[in-house]
Amino acid sequence: MFYICLIWLGQFILLSIFLALSGCFSGESTSNEPEKPSTPSEEGKENEQESSGPKILRLNNNEEPGSLHPGTAQGTHDSWILEHAFEGLTKKTPEGEIVAGMAESWEPSEDGLTWTFKLRSDAKWSNGDPVTAHDFEYAWKYALNPETASTYAYQLYYLEGGEAYNSAEEGADLAALEAAVGVKAVDDTTLEVKLAQPTPYFLDLTSFYTYYPINKAVQEANPNWYQEAESYVSNGAFKLTEWKHKESMKLAKNENYYEKDKINLDEVQFVIIDDENTSWQMYQSGELDLVYPLPQDVIGQLKAENNPEFEIGSDLSVYYYNLNTEKAPFNNAKIRKALSMAIDRETIVEHVAQGGQSPAYSVVPPGIPDVAGDFQENTGKLFEANIDEAKKLMEEGLAEEGLDKFPAVTLTYNTSEGHKMIAEAVQEMWRKNLGVEITLENVEFQVKLDREKAGDYQISRAGWVGDYVDPMTFMDLWVTDGPYNDANWSNAEYDKLVNLAKTTMNQEERMKAMHDAEKILMEEMPIVPIYFYTKPFTVKPHVTGIFTPINSYPQFIYADITN
Repeated sequence: MFYICLIWLGQFILLSIFLALSGCFSGESTSNEPEKPSTPSEEGKENEQESSGPKILRLNNNEEPGSLHPGTAQGTHDSWILEHAFEGLTKKTPEGEIVAGMAESWEPSEDGLTWTFKLRSDAKWSNGDPVTAHDFEYAWKYALNPETASTYAYQLYYLEGGEAYNSAEEGADLAALEAAVGVKAVDDTTLEVKLAQPTPYFLDLTSFYTYYPINKAVQEANPNWYQEAESYVSNGAFKLTEWKHKESMKLAKNENYYEKDKINLDEVQFVIIDDENTSWQMYQSGELDLVYPLPQDVIGQLKAENNPEFEIGSDLSVYYYNLNTEKAPFNNAKIRKALSMAIDRETIVEHVAQGGQSPAYSVVPPGIPDVAGDFQENTGKLFEANIDEAKKLMEEGLAEEGLDKFPAVTLTYNTSEGHKMIAEAVQEMWRKNLGVEITLENVEFQVKLDREKAGDYQISRAGWVGDYVDPMTFMDLWVTDGPYNDANWSNAEYDKLVNLAKTTMNQEERMKAMHDAEKILMEEMPIVPIYFYTKPFTVKPHVTGIFTPINSYPQFIYADITN
């Protein structure tokens, strides 16, 4: 969902902003003429909000949410809404500290296997119902239920019996397996959690959206409650009040939220736009207050001029390409490595992405502590660009597969001018450096996700934002049959090392295991890392309090609108 514009061979390509979109919320119309991006603070004065009126923040979400149910959501286009409409046992401050959320306190046992959470007594759902420990138990078991088919259920495998329940075969005693899952509401305000093994980052996980509660009564009365605003019930700082599918959404301050006095915004309005140029045009005309992602040519200009409305937040994420290892010729590791080694990542980040990204020669991004220092910095480069070696590997790999030349293949990416520009750059590098010709295909984001899960692709653009601050949030993606192992790759030694890192509390041992596993991943190259993300966005001067966690979109829970 990121945004890359192509400056290629010294030529600067400025994409035309083509869509004159009516003011989705303001009643104003945008102009067909693109504005100069150098002075956004001088534009859109006629649309700025009066200080005496309601405080409304206007944003763009670049895709229609796939699911706004905590148990079945799986993308950032879902999580940006969920992170503000729901709250878990814990939450994070703007500084990244884990603090009390729905739970006012917690106590782990000495062996780290049992956690007891005490819920706050003033926690309520947006419909006025009390939030209880039973809602948490119900939600976690709902996500683990194999009939739910939650792709994120594996994040609950840390619970005792979680994996056994979710992996149950047809005919198994589901009721017994569910009862054995290590989460239990002792009473309305006491939740007892039993883990399969000590998990150093478990408290961090309790702030992640798969661990959010759902209102048991609402779910049982209407299993489709999350598909429309009229039936939507949540427990966070905001509630969903309007959802015009594939067009717009509105969130309003939740008056039942226990910290409602700390919430300054009255309403948040989203337009759903997958074209960065249109979003940028609306920002310039004053119809949007914050835009993320941005067109790449705009990023380059705003960065160069040090524009005060432009910010670059850090990001715990990696941009990469999946290679479907179950489809020839990507079953051959030499061919996969050749494709990776033929990409000039420095050119992509400096002249295409332009948002302060760094080239990726591994998969775990910067920002995660190691035993000492930073995990990614300690990893260093696990491979390098080398055209001569790439040509040699490609020739050997094709010979091993009995191929005279590289076959016709398609690179699929979700609709975005940025992804298109990255794909065009890589397409040209492969043509020039290896003589490989590929076709590009763009589809909607949800379509891309569905096709990846079905294995219906050859090469696909992908990105992963860490769910918690530990290398494991990346390393367990590619275990055999992992739900997000869209490359369909399998390596027994890799699985063994990841499992070791999950089951030992010895930090030196677990970090070494993950470093070793990452080396295997990059030697086999089922995925091709391109760069480590940043979060470049623009925000109007009258908006304050936006913060950017390392693994989330810009957060507006404590935002305010000033004069």
